[in-house]
Amino acid sequence: MKTPVKLGAYVLGLAVIFGGAFGAGNAVGSVGTPPVADGHGAHTEPTTGKPSVTTAAPNPGGLQMSQNGYTLTPETTSLKPGEATDFRFTVTGPDGRPVTGYQVQHDKKLHFIVVSRDLGSFQHLHPEETGGGVWSVKLTLPEAGVYRAFADFAPEGGSGLTLGADLHAAGDYEARKLPAVSRTSTVDGYTVTLDGDLIPGASSKLTLKVSKDGRPVTDLQPYLGAYGHLVALRGGDLAYLHVHPDGEPGDGKTPAGPEITFYAEVPSRGDYRLFLDFQHEGTVRTASFTARADSATPSAPAPTPSETGSHGEHTH
Repeated sequence: MKTPVKLGAYVLGLAVIFGGAFGAGNAVGSVGTPPVADGHGAHTEPTTGKPSVTTAAPNPGGLQMSQNGYTLTPETTSLKPGEATDFRFTVTGPDGRPVTGYQVQHDKKLHFIVVSRDLGSFQHLHPEETGGGVWSVKLTLPEAGVYRAFADFAPEGGSGLTLGADLHAAGDYEARKLPAVSRTSTVDGYTVTLDGDLIPGASSKLTLKVSKDGRPVTDLQPYLGAYGHLVALRGGDLAYLHVHPDGEPGDGKTPAGPEITFYAEVPSRGDYRLFLDFQHEGTVRTASFTARADSATPSAPAPTPSETGSHGEHTH
């Protein structure tokens, strides 16, 4: 049996550092993004002998605090486990000032995701603006350990971004293994099944079907402008992808369940943790899965823009 690790302020300060540029629009190789480049910065053209620069594909999202001049700045990164905290943060822009202008995306100016590093804990929160570019949200880190916070937003006049920061809850902890790969998740009497496979470097069709007491749920309620929200995080470094379903409520063609279909792309082989938020009978619930990306052939091609509606290829 493993010995629990004692996390103090000094150890936590040295927790984990990951590099790589990212953005919500390019998160974890969003739809249409090619696989990550081989990393060579330049090569020689065989016919001219002149050096040419190879443009690297965007790195997975959620791995840095800064991107395109924007920086996520928490007021604190250390919280007491199990204690509700008025967690505050700002996003500073290229001019060094707190950003106050945001585009509304899915009914909110900013979405805030907090997960434990072992992906056993997931929270999708919606902070409130308190003035001067400061955001505030009630946050509880359930137990000791290291957590990752993601701010998902689009500044006025700019493209979508996802910025990340590590948070720490001091105390004895033991990291848990990622749950086993499964296509079924149960939460509060609901069963959600996953159909489809993650294919590295290719658009993958994922269909999640919601049932309750053995009966399909056909009256899902809109939540933040959609029938479901899916967040995918790669095991290990927590590279981030936030996708939305094919179609939207009220478009005349998207049913309110039991199936919610997504098109998503992951950049590499490996295990990913999937978190589906859905609303029924006035309550938002989260179903979670572990899925493995391998080299299998995609079960369905990516939809065309006319087929997807406003959500089919939107990631943030």
